[in-house]
Amino acid sequence: MQRIIVVAGHYGSGKTELAVSLAMDLSARKDRAYPRLAVVDLDVANPYFRSRERMQLLRDHHVSLYADVFNSTGTTAELPALTAALRAPLEDEGCRTIVDLGGNDAGARVLKQFSKYFQGEDHELWAVVNFRRYETLTVENAREHVEAIQRELEMPVTGLVNNTHLLRETTAEIIREGYEKAKQLSRNMGIPLLATCYPAGLVSPEALADIAPLRPLGLYMRPAYLDK
Repeated sequence: MQRIIVVAGHYGSGKTELAVSLAMDLSARKDRAYPRLAVVDLDVANPYFRSRERMQLLRDHHVSLYADVFNSTGTTAELPALTAALRAPLEDEGCRTIVDLGGNDAGARVLKQFSKYFQGEDHELWAVVNFRRYETLTVENAREHVEAIQRELEMPVTGLVNNTHLLRETTAEIIREGYEKAKQLSRNMGIPLLATCYPAGLVSPEALADIAPLRPLGLYMRPAYLDK
């Protein structure tokens, strides 16, 4: 992985869950390539399920969280104003930085004001795809979505992440169906499929032994009360 990892995806793809889970995974490694670790929350389009809502969890695991100018964690009366402090981890060559973008191409647009940090080779752009979302049920729909992100950002997507899921109703078969579509999307676009995600604790990795590479995701972002 490069120093800066930008995670993009459509609404409901699970991109924020991936960003937070990746940060938690990297924070636990003893062989960290960079001494510091940060998450930059650039999701100003959607007031729900943002990485800033897990600010204390991330800080408890020595992950710095950069968000809006008010450093807010609430979902009401919030202004989508970004602070100049967001640039700090992007400029810090000793900081692994995970950028959590807003959903779809419109949500990704905010990254363009930081474009000077993405001129070199120390970054990558991941597109998270969930083939159980209405907007990306087919390979063709998913391709349109990925292409829209690339056009908006004027940056190439360097890797695809299959995160096909139905929240707590996710099964191994659902993930496998998404995997087959993700492989086709990868072939069609010439973009490598970096990983297939599965919800740890809900689906056993043994049930997906024929799929590689696998990436476990925690269920950090979804409040338990929504499943009652």
